[in-house]
Amino acid sequence: MKTFQLNAEPRVALGKKAAKALRLDEKIPCVLNGGKVVELKDGKYAGTLKDGEKVVEIGRDGKAVLTTDFTVKYGDVRKLIYNTDTQLVELNLNGEVRKAVVKDIQWHPVKDTILHLDFLEVGDDKPVVVEIPVKVEGHAAGVKAGGKLYLSMKKVKVRGIYSNIPERIVVNVDALQIGQSVKVSDLKFDNFELASAKDLVITGVRATRAAAAAAAAATTEEEAE
Repeated sequence: MKTFQLNAEPRVALGKKAAKALRLDEKIPCVLNGGKVVELKDGKYAGTLKDGEKVVEIGRDGKAVLTTDFTVKYGDVRKLIYNTDTQLVELNLNGEVRKAVVKDIQWHPVKDTILHLDFLEVGDDKPVVVEIPVKVEGHAAGVKAGGKLYLSMKKVKVRGIYSNIPERIVVNVDALQIGQSVKVSDLKFDNFELASAKDLVITGVRATRAAAAAAAAATTEEEAE
């Protein structure tokens, strides 16, 4: 997985008004989830919070996780967001480098600009679930026979340690005949697993009208003989 360097600033002013001001300044509000798990005493965290950090309680066992609100410049993330490959992000935040992946992007419904970015912190000791793109390679036998290749899933969910997750899933379609497909359950990997539903079709070859007509004509000729 490629690495992307990104400078970030802690965000201390929250709310819609503050977020609007940031966007006018060509900055994007962000949050870093999946941080350190901490213990609460009487519902409170005894440690010192860094700029932008918040304590989010998880469950009812006195545990919480630290999340961090921050901002990035729109121009700094263009090559990260408008890229088909999944990348590891090294966030320079509060004077330290934290590794993360983009978890979710909120887009403006009309302007198609980025409203908010959600990042997920990763480490060598905890698996993560992320979406990575699918790349089809090869020349399907069914296409050579007149069929049409289709791609149903441009991305698939995978689960694993971030360092084992590739930039993309490569699916070879050379052996696919007309009417055949590749499902999630057909793909197996050693160091990570696919987390999408097993019965989902990733890619396949469907018959075209021309191919169906040719097959029907061939059948008619055989019967006539």
